[in-house]
Amino acid sequence: MSEVLWNRLTAAELRALAARDAVVLLPVGATEQHGPHLPTGVDDLLAAEVCHRAALLATEHTGVVVAPSIATGLSEHHMAFGGTLSISLPTLHALLRDLCRSMIRAGFSRILIVNGHGGNMTALNALTTELTAELSTPIAFASYFGVGREVVRDTLETQDGLMHACEGETSMMMAAYPELIRGEHLGEAHGPRITLPAESTEPVYMAVPFDRITPTGVAGDARVASPEKGERMLSGCASALAEIILKDPWAQLRPEPLTTP
Repeated sequence: MSEVLWNRLTAAELRALAARDAVVLLPVGATEQHGPHLPTGVDDLLAAEVCHRAALLATEHTGVVVAPSIATGLSEHHMAFGGTLSISLPTLHALLRDLCRSMIRAGFSRILIVNGHGGNMTALNALTTELTAELSTPIAFASYFGVGREVVRDTLETQDGLMHACEGETSMMMAAYPELIRGEHLGEAHGPRITLPAESTEPVYMAVPFDRITPTGVAGDARVASPEKGERMLSGCASALAEIILKDPWAQLRPEPLTTP
């Protein structure tokens, strides 16, 4: 099995990957409450897991390396529950800029930010444009659950997509990190269905604290989660992400080659 994790590779190995025009995947998650049955690192753990799996699939055809994940994101709406770490938008911008700049200085030019937290989506859409302009390099962005939207929708029984500490996230954690599930609290792990802000059709947006939405900290129903569903979603999201890597979305923004008259 090929090694694809940046912090398990040597500097020489990373230079060789950069010389091959390898893709860098940068997982971005969050550290925030996930109900009574899941750890606070769900979004970070799952984004990194999907990136790792996708890199192993794609590396058979092109160079891929997975950078250390950014474990904190925009989680102000979960602060009332405790256990949550949140950073500000300028901090996230600065952190992404510095990390992407470091990757570019290391010789990489194809960078894909892979998000695992719904609360980051709107910000990362905007920041991707800012980073591309600031760094003169086309930075790409995707949410793993958006890339794998079809397999997520087709796998879940009680919802159409990921919500929060729900059937989907719980199933994937059961598949990848079963030792972190607090099974004795699964019976309490349910709450109302929600729509992610980036997918809302409401004409007015307001920031609503999550404890106003659900007293359990859960949106969706984790009681029907299973490791089999989780493995299907993780594999499907990873395959979809690997396909995106191999399609090389950066190619359309490369300068046209010079031709001699």
